[in-house]
Amino acid sequence: MAAMNDSETLQDSLHGEIESFFDSAPPLKDGPDISRKVKEFIERTSLSAGGKGASRVVCITSGGTTVPLEKRCVRYIDNFSSGHRGAASTEYFLEAGYFVIFLYRRGTCQPFCQSLPEDPLLECFEVKESNVQACQSHSEEIKRAIGEHCDALKRGLLLKVPFTTIFEYLQEEHKIQSASGPLDMHLVQVPKMLSVLRREWAPMAFCISFKLETDSKILLEKADTALKKYKMHAVVANELLTRKEVVVVVTGSEKIPVHRDKTVASADVESPLIKLLVEKHSSQIDA
Repeated sequence: MAAMNDSETLQDSLHGEIESFFDSAPPLKDGPDISRKVKEFIERTSLSAGGKGASRVVCITSGGTTVPLEKRCVRYIDNFSSGHRGAASTEYFLEAGYFVIFLYRRGTCQPFCQSLPEDPLLECFEVKESNVQACQSHSEEIKRAIGEHCDALKRGLLLKVPFTTIFEYLQEEHKIQSASGPLDMHLVQVPKMLSVLRREWAPMAFCISFKLETDSKILLEKADTALKKYKMHAVVANELLTRKEVVVVVTGSEKIPVHRDKTVASADVESPLIKLLVEKHSSQIDA
């Protein structure tokens, strides 16, 4: 009974943190429009099933968030996440027949653009006889990216929802002045939402989280802890230096290394990773 009470106390404390977090957040500027788009998207997935069982829908969060240091932001805290894994995963889930909600950080990698250069706006075009044309070396990639992106949107398979910050919550409204001296900041961690996601927001969903570490010696231990603590179905363990070559999918019963096919220059680790996750999802549905 004591253990149960302790568990309830922890849950009440977590709920308090989460409620405080959302209470302190400003209203989402385009919240009603986003809600409408998501509702319409989910309705399309139901119509697509045509009474033959539920369609498969995946929500992918991609890229990092910024924490502004002023309401009219000049400085902010950020992380290095490029969103490549989320963008690539979106492509492979679409190939596997899923409807995809792609929640992405503005300015990060987009689906179908993996083969384009890092600065595609300038590098993908060239001037010929006073006309701007697609650069010959990238023309096919540009056509493919535009075609596949437009096709996914036209068929209603992809919904893209952008974000930038967690929310503008600090008190400073104007630019912090350098003459004021050293900046002393007190940072508070954002409440972990995974347990609430798993328990209340989407209890029937197949939930996958990612764990990134710089130390390979603690990576799998941390992933296993996250799996149990947040009751995830799988945790994808990444080591910073090798994350583009190999990941480890940690479940309650096994740890499966997933490698990029090194015999193919354009291959990435996301292709076999999503194939494995789709298999795990299918097993969960059939169970």
